[in-house]
Parts: sequence; C-alpha cells; structure tokens
Amino acid sequence: MSMIIDRRLNGKNKSTVNRQRFMNRYRKHIKKAVSEAVNKRSITDVESGSSITIPKRDLSEPIFHHGAGGKHQQVMPGNKEFIAGDRIKRPPSGGGQGGGGQGQASDQGEGMDEFTFQINHDEFLEFMFDGLELPNMREKQLHDMVEFKTHQAGFTTDGPPDRLNIVRSLRSAHARRIALSGGTRRDIRKLKRELREMEVQPGAMDEERATYLREQLKELNGKLKKLPFIDDIDLRYNNFVKVPRPSNKAVMFCVMDVSGSMTQEIKDMAKRFFILLYLFLQRSYKQIEVVFIRHHTAAKEVDEDDFFYSRETGGTIVSSALDMTKDIITKRYSPNDWNIYVAQASDGDNWEGDSSVCSKILVNGLMPLVQYFSYVEITDRQHQNLWREYETIQGNFPDSFAMEQIKSAADIYPVFRKLFEKKEA
Repeated sequence: MSMIIDRRLNGKNKSTVNRQRFMNRYRKHIKKAVSEAVNKRSITDVESGSSITIPKRDLSEPIFHHGAGGKHQQVMPGNKEFIAGDRIKRPPSGGGQGGGGQGQASDQGEGMDEFTFQINHDEFLEFMFDGLELPNMREKQLHDMVEFKTHQAGFTTDGPPDRLNIVRSLRSAHARRIALSGGTRRDIRKLKRELREMEVQPGAMDEERATYLREQLKELNGKLKKLPFIDDIDLRYNNFVKVPRPSNKAVMFCVMDVSGSMTQEIKDMAKRFFILLYLFLQRSYKQIEVVFIRHHTAAKEVDEDDFFYSRETGGTIVSSALDMTKDIITKRYSPNDWNIYVAQASDGDNWEGDSSVCSKILVNGLMPLVQYFSYVEITDRQHQNLWREYETIQGNFPDSFAMEQIKSAADIYPVFRKLFEKKEA
C-alpha cells in the first residue's frame, strides 16, 4: 500500500481557498475520520489537530487525456507466449506484487492507496461539532457590562495632542486661507493684469499710475503673508466613543454522584463528557463559568480536582445536588443575564424515595431557570429508578431536557452528539 502525505505549508494563506474547497468536497470522509479520532484519543488531546487519512479511491475523479493515436506496431522482447490478438488474463489473487502493507510483502492481490493530510485545532473542532447546536440559546441583557469597544466617531475641535489628525487639520487650514484670501487674490490678479498691459505698451505708460499699482500690489501681498499657515481653529482631533460590546455569558453546572458505587473509571468517563460540553460551549460564548457540585447523601460545591478525584463512601441522595444547583442559580446566576446549562452524570443509583423528590425540584424549580439539562447514566446495567423518573420529565420538557446512557468510553462522543444534535425547524 502506498501512502501520499501532504506536507505543503500554507504560506501567507495562498492556498486557503483551495483547502476549503477540498475540505467541503470530502466533508463526509473527514467528518467520519474525526469521529473515529475522538473515540480513540484521550480527551486531553481533543483540542489539538489531527492527521486525517482518506482512501485514495475516494479521491479519484474522471479526467480527459490524449491517447497515443494512430496505428503502430510494437515488438516486446523476450515474448515467447503471446502473439498479436491474444487476451492476457488477470493474475490470480496473491500473484501480484502489490500488498496491503506499506512497502512489505502481502498475500493480498490488491492494495489500497491513502491520502493523509493535517487539520488544525479549529478545523478539528469544526468537524467534531458539525451538525450540533446549543438548544434554547437566548440573548441576555447587557448587565454589569465591563467590556467596551472603541469606535471612531468623526472629528472634534479639541482633544489631547495624541489624537491630532494632521491631514484633517491641514485641509481645514488650507480651506480657511482660501476663504479669507479670495477677494485679495482677485484684486492682485486685476492689478497685475493692468500693470502688464501698461508695460507692453510703452507709449501709453503712466508712471504715476504704475507706481500706484506697484504699491497696491505690495500692500496686498503683505496682507496675504499675514494670514497664519495654521490656526487653532483649524485643528481637528479624532473623536472616539466607547460602545458596549455584547458578551454573552454562560454558566455550566457539572453535577456528579461520588458515592461508593461510582468507580474511578466511571468518573473518568463523566469527565470526558463534561469537557466535551465545555469545548462546545466555548464556541458560542466568550465568558463561561463552571460550577462543580458533587453529592452522595449530601451535596457540596468543590473545585475540579476534588470533583473528579476525591473518594467518598455512603449512599446516594440526588435531590441534595439539585437543590444546591437551584440555590446557586438564584443567588449568583440570574437567568436574565446568564445562559444556564446543567449536566448531570451518575451510575443511576439513588435512594428509592428520593427520585420523586428530584422530579418535583426539576419541574417546579430548576427547569424554568435553565436553557438545557442533560443527564447521562454511566452503567452497563439495566436502567435504575432515577432513569425512569427522569423519563417523565423528558416528556414534559422535550426541548430542554435530554438523557442518554453511556456504557463504555466509546459511547461518550456518540451520546454527546445525540444530546445536542440540531433539531429540525
């Protein structure tokens, strides 16, 4: 199998258009390769680019070319088996020298050429999240806005020296001099014309009149020289105004069961899911805050390290975490100013009597506040009572509540796509 590797540099964006055309043409193949790469690599490498390999047979296109043309005869030296008109049979499988490996012998009669090229971080995420969308994304009020973008808004007659616009100032000075000296220049041209006519006709020369004209010209020229080249009223300064720039904000609540039944393997899969959601939110929001809430019989807000790696024992009461989430939203994240997303991960275990309490908290308190609530049950067992209770909630909030099951690490990315797949209008 031969392999073609594209190592050409995209210097000064000279081939950007061709690259985009190529990636759009083979979008389906690249998207499939990105999906396979996500399932194979560690979640810590998701933000980096990737090498994408496409079978060369999928790149072939019909072309026109010139044939040999005309009639000709050719003698092949050493041919003792065939004469003109014989049809040469295809070699049996395994008889050829092509192989399935790269430069190695093979017992396969056919090989596959591949085309490999590199995509960067942005392109990788573009294909990774292609077809996904943030549900119920809303425009929030510009509350406590601290970001402003400066725009030039014309010119002003006063300002600091560093904002002086030299071109505008000189243009204003030139216009002022023309306006103030217009009449004087017309008088000068008239006097010069009369003096010139007297000089070209010596017989008609009136010395007294000529002397008067010269004195008038001298006086008018002196008047022009007294006009200042630039005056304070000519100065023009760049005028800048600060315009509030919308900065949509989002908060992501990570809620996870850390009771004794949650193994480190389950926590690692939950972490991968949470990081995927965070990367997805980054594509739509500039400011994102993350709140980590863990729970067993009681809930607690913690940092990321404690959230994923601290060990706890005991039972499970999910309602404590939902109550804390609602309280934090009420105190710190007003739904008028924040887009709120909640992601909950659990192995499905919950105290039997608590599942109905969770349902009441979600329906009456939490769901009206959030844009989206996603629940993943990480287990290869049958669904637990919490899943059955959540199924009822999903029926009441089909656009803002989603739930899926993850059985292995390979399910994380497909499940994520199901939770956030673009809904048809």
